[in-house]
Amino acid sequence: MTLNEIRALVRRDLHDEDENNYRWSNDELDRHISHAVKDLSIAIPLEQTITIVTISGSREIDISGIANRIGIAAVEYPSDKFPPEYQRFSVWGDTLTLIDSETPSGGNARLYYDCLHTLDNEHSTIPVHLEELIVSGACGYAAVEWAAFAINRVNIGGSTTTQEFLSWGKAKLDSFKNELKRLGRKNRIRIRQIYKPYYQTAFRSTNYAP
Repeated sequence: MTLNEIRALVRRDLHDEDENNYRWSNDELDRHISHAVKDLSIAIPLEQTITIVTISGSREIDISGIANRIGIAAVEYPSDKFPPEYQRFSVWGDTLTLIDSETPSGGNARLYYDCLHTLDNEHSTIPVHLEELIVSGACGYAAVEWAAFAINRVNIGGSTTTQEFLSWGKAKLDSFKNELKRLGRKNRIRIRQIYKPYYQTAFRSTNYAP
């Protein structure tokens, strides 16, 4: 779905489809949709790869050209090996430093990285099965924002309207964030099984078996 289509679903769920009397402007709803997309991106990022030519004699790789980067999941160097050789590395700012490999000689490194999803009026990287989740999150943000704005203002909908919006919005956000946590855990497990992580895995339990 495009941004326009997602926004239309958000309006439907918010019962805000009267074009002559919108409660939220398009810009306001787009901001809430963007908030939900960023939340989704942190939990379930868009997975991409890029090949970067290393500098002979240097272990440092400039990653400033990777747009909307969230994090680097793995580094394959050299990139023409089979099975792939994944290297330990560190990241500081826009510089990635290889730790385990021999000093690069100018060959290619393949980086596996996470980045923000894109949602606009031309295209979307949001998986189809997660589109309704974006709608739910955006509705929650919109309802809570409106309720906060309406507090202490004259409300023609009755004295309970603001509280109802607030309760409904919080319930939507709770459901949205709980689902992100669940899906995010599944996503991290899958990545760690495929790639050698650059960080030490933390275990919450200890196995004392011999």
